[in-house]
Order: sequence, then C-alpha cells, then structure tokens
Amino acid sequence: MEKGGNGNRVVVVGGGVAGSLVAKSLQFVAHVTLIDPKEYFEIPWANLRTMVEPTFAERTLINHRDYLTNGNIVTSNAINVTETEVLTADGSQIAYDYLVIATGHADHVPKTRSERLDQYKAENLKIKSANSILIVGGGPTGVELAGEIAVDFPEKKLTLVHKGSRLMEFIGAKAADKSLNWLKSRKVEVKFEQTVDLDSVKDGHKIYQTSHGETIEADCHFLCIGKPLASAWLRETVLKDNVDSRGSIKVDEFLRVKGRNNIFAIGDITDVPEIKQGGYAQAHLLNNFQFNI
Repeated sequence: MEKGGNGNRVVVVGGGVAGSLVAKSLQFVAHVTLIDPKEYFEIPWANLRTMVEPTFAERTLINHRDYLTNGNIVTSNAINVTETEVLTADGSQIAYDYLVIATGHADHVPKTRSERLDQYKAENLKIKSANSILIVGGGPTGVELAGEIAVDFPEKKLTLVHKGSRLMEFIGAKAADKSLNWLKSRKVEVKFEQTVDLDSVKDGHKIYQTSHGETIEADCHFLCIGKPLASAWLRETVLKDNVDSRGSIKVDEFLRVKGRNNIFAIGDITDVPEIKQGGYAQAHLLNNFQFNI
C-alpha cells in the first residue's frame, strides 16, 4: 500500500479482519474513523474452539480501542452512503475523502466484549448440558464444530445433517471424504441430501424432522449454514449499481469499487472469486489494496 501523510479522512465500515487491519494500518497516516456495530474485533477462526473452551475468548476478543489508539470509533450500523459521507443508525454523519467498505457477512453478535464472552459461556453450557446434539450444515463451520465437540466431549451423541451430497463442496472430493471418515471414526452420524425443519420444533421437544421423513432425537441443535453478505444497506445508496445479485460489491484489481476512485471494498464483501475466509481477507490488504492518502 502506498502511504502518504496529508491527513485525508478515511472511513472504514466494518470491524472484522479486513476492516480492522485497514484501520490499524492507516491510523498514523490519515484521520481514520472505524464504524462497527460492536465494540470489539473477533478472530473468526477461533469462534468454534471458543464454544467448547470459553476461556479461549479472552485472547480472541479485542476491543477496537486497544489497537486503534489514534482513530475515531463509531459504534453503530452504517445505513447510507453518499458521495461525501456515511450515515449511521445513531444519527452520525461522517465525512470521508476515502471510504473502505469491509462489512463481510451479516452476523448478529452482541455489542460489547463482555456480552460476547457471556454468549460463549452460554453456548458452552448448552453443549455440556446435552447428551445428544444436532448440527445442521456440513460446510466448514458445521464440520469444524462437530470436530471440536467430538474431541472435547466424546461421550456426546452427534448427528450432522447436510443438504449436499458430500461435505464442504467447495473443496476437493478427497479432502471431503477424509473429513467424513474422520467424523465417522469419532462416531458422528452424518446424513446427506436432507434438510431439517427447525421451525416445527417447539421448546422442550427433542424430536427433529428431516426432509426425508426421518426423525432425529437431540437435546439441542446448532445451525451452521452460510450467512448472507452484509450489503443490504447499500441497495438504496449511490453504490446500488455496484452490488451484484449475490450481494457482493464489484471491485477492480486494486479493490476499488468499479467506477470509483476513492471508494474501496475489501474482504468477504467483494466479488473476488475465492473462498471467503479471514486469511484471504488479510491477503487483500497485503497484495491488492492500493491508494494514495
């Protein structure tokens, strides 16, 4: 990234991997404002480990102010963007010279770090209290969660239901088969090409129905399916034509929003054809992201 020091105003929307790294990197060469609805950064690849070991979160949840010591933080959702400023749900109007959109996927988490820590403790208690657990979704999240629980709580009866014909369709068949064999070796029951009607499950009932008419008995469940991209707020803004049908933002090779010189998108929200994971978002900053400030 080319750096300057002329004090331009850089507004970063989103405090995930990509947005936090951009804000941290630019805080001493520009006037940086980070807009995020939560007060902390979370290391996403540690989330599932934290569900089985809540104390892990003490190291993986970092308040934005702990690393962004020379910038402004607005704890709110962005709701609109114009040619010159970003508007937030709390009524703030934040002017920018450069705008970086890094909102990633829509993930509704608590506002404060302490609330998030409590949430992990509650999820851990949910796992510990259950004799049988249903995991819905056989993508990377579902497979990893099943693995974490199977290792730390081998006495639990685990069932994983996936709508696809194999686990983690985005990777090669050989790796998917290896994952399946490992789960089976840990006595995880895996059901393919089925869905689960979670809406029909009432509080206190432990019977789940699949689309094949099978019944699964479980004390609790975890829904591990893909989350939508957090770009709905852009649909009625000056960037509405830059959002594709999947919710991704169209960018050029330098991660500039197409047709814009001073607006960028970075991380999962972009239409860059790649697996949407934190490591790739970090690589955007190192390899693609370029502008003069």
